[in-house]
Amino acid sequence: MRLLRCLRLIVLGLLMLSAGPAFAQAGAQDRYFITSDGIRLHYLEAGSRTGHTIVFIPGWTMPAWIWQPQLQAFARRYHVVAFDPRGQGESDAPASGYEPNRRGQDIAELIARLEPVPVILVGWSLGVLDTLAYVHTHGDQKIAGLVLVDNSVGEDPPPPPSPHRRPAPVLPHAIAMHRFVVGMFHRPQSEAYLDRLTEATLRTPEFACRALLAYPVPRTYWRDTLLSTEKPVLYIVRPGWLAEQAANLAHDRPGTQTAVFPGAGHALFIDNAAQFNALVGSFIDRTVWP
Repeated sequence: MRLLRCLRLIVLGLLMLSAGPAFAQAGAQDRYFITSDGIRLHYLEAGSRTGHTIVFIPGWTMPAWIWQPQLQAFARRYHVVAFDPRGQGESDAPASGYEPNRRGQDIAELIARLEPVPVILVGWSLGVLDTLAYVHTHGDQKIAGLVLVDNSVGEDPPPPPSPHRRPAPVLPHAIAMHRFVVGMFHRPQSEAYLDRLTEATLRTPEFACRALLAYPVPRTYWRDTLLSTEKPVLYIVRPGWLAEQAANLAHDRPGTQTAVFPGAGHALFIDNAAQFNALVGSFIDRTVWP
């Protein structure tokens, strides 16, 4: 069965390569730019460029097109961008740059191309850390608000320790990534969607996958950065220790808006897309751009 799964992923990958970026667009336009260190990065763009700008930053190994429900919903009123960070999606996968300062710099160079500013940054999972890395190194002058989705922001409590178990067998990378993708959702997704998303994750080189999971900064880096900005913040998480972080953040940073999504997986903006879009839309209308 594992061999059949790997063969299916290989075939799907070849189909995606032959289809090109249009396979993932579903209505948005492909854009590219060259970074200051010579790397070609990709983003999807939808909506009118005269509207306020929302930028979506995906999580670990994820492609920009995972934000498709948000591109469709928010492009009706806003200028919407979904970013492929380096090593992800349709962006180049160089040998270096998989650390907070460079990832934050990439976001800064993306924002420099966009009008109008300031923008709302919506970061999910690793995208939360990349977003905060941008704020840490570049400040919040070009930010109208932050939406941080289902990752730690350095508040207490810290992530719970992994239970002591016997070492699990090392799986082939493609199988491990497929299990990771399936595990992101609470609601069943189609097999075609899961395979397509798995293939997208396999565009990130294995060495980059490891580097992105080991940012060399203390937890206080993220908390102090978030406490340093007075821009509106919406923090959306699942129940559990992240919900405890949300409560502590609301206490330490008055005015922070928080929401807990029960019955959703890590990709809660897919599992509960309508609820997520309504919540973010209300945050924008009431707090950011009333």
